[in-house]
Amino acid sequence: MLNAGSLLLPTLGIFITCFVGCGQEREDDIPMDTSNQTIFEVETVVEGIAIPWGMAFLPDGAMLITEKSGELIHFKDGMKTTVGGLPEIYVRGQGGLLDVELHPQYSDNGWVYLSYSSSEGPESGGNTAIIRGKLQNLQLVEEELLYKATPNTTEGRHFGSRLAFDDQGYLYFTVGDRGNRDGNPQDIARDGGKVYRLHDDGSIPSDNPFIDESFAKSAIFSYGHRNAQGMTKNPFTGAIWTHEHGPRGGDEINIIQKGRNYGWPIITYGLNYDGTPITDETSRPGMEQPLYYWTPSIAPSGMTFVSSDRYPNWEGNLLVGSLKFQYLERLVLENGQVVQREELLDDIGRLRNVKQGPDGFIYVAVEGKGILRLVPTAE
Repeated sequence: MLNAGSLLLPTLGIFITCFVGCGQEREDDIPMDTSNQTIFEVETVVEGIAIPWGMAFLPDGAMLITEKSGELIHFKDGMKTTVGGLPEIYVRGQGGLLDVELHPQYSDNGWVYLSYSSSEGPESGGNTAIIRGKLQNLQLVEEELLYKATPNTTEGRHFGSRLAFDDQGYLYFTVGDRGNRDGNPQDIARDGGKVYRLHDDGSIPSDNPFIDESFAKSAIFSYGHRNAQGMTKNPFTGAIWTHEHGPRGGDEINIIQKGRNYGWPIITYGLNYDGTPITDETSRPGMEQPLYYWTPSIAPSGMTFVSSDRYPNWEGNLLVGSLKFQYLERLVLENGQVVQREELLDDIGRLRNVKQGPDGFIYVAVEGKGILRLVPTAE
């Protein structure tokens, strides 16, 4: 079995990785998948990006890539160009320029959506913001602020943030609990620890779950989250899926449902970082159970479903990046449950994002390396 990290150079490498289980323990033992192996080459598409956080594919074959330090990169035909006109980015800790997403009708309207940490507001520090704008001569123009979480804080943790559109054209985004687990996630009058839903222009849908609560943040769609850095639309069902960081263990995959409480920090499968309990409850009536959770924590970032026929036997699988263990995880789903797992790209580096491109190939964003593409080869 070949080690991915030893082969990945600016040139190509061919390898099969080790399976999940490499020294890790888990309470519910999900079997290793040894039947659906796919051999692939790894191609370096874009080199030299420190923290490539988000990526989007433009109709003309170009890519937009967010560099967490505040740079929006336009990449086409081997050329990297920095897009001008971005708002001021508050870079602190886990905050910076985060996700990028195109409007579902981008070819008609040209809207580009960004999530980032912003210092806008009377308080010092920053919080998560969502804007949209249009590309014109590699400048972001016609910018509109759609949402700004409050209050600002100098806390450097848990900004979120991912963006996704559903089949009805609603925009979903995540804001982490900002390190205030006891104040934010369970309080619908406060930002933080939530999944939000807006119309594409930033207006609030009239059927949002808390629209009639005068004290509530009416953009909230679900609550009780910790720090979701993965979100995607399930292309087979249309549902919005997220994953979120637990503390020491207890990373979760959730299917987001209107108005539901996902429990953090009242229920969790995780512990404090010093090993002490957060709570003795892992379930409670009225709070959602995760579809799946990791113990120990893999520190998940980025997720996508495989709907392409380019990867034999992978259709319907879920791919998740691991920051902590530095691999790509493939989860096999049956009847809405994870039944098998496979570890890909072992020791590749901190894997920040994964997306299926319009060409059907899987693209991964790896810190310190850039954007890589997985190209299946004949066995």
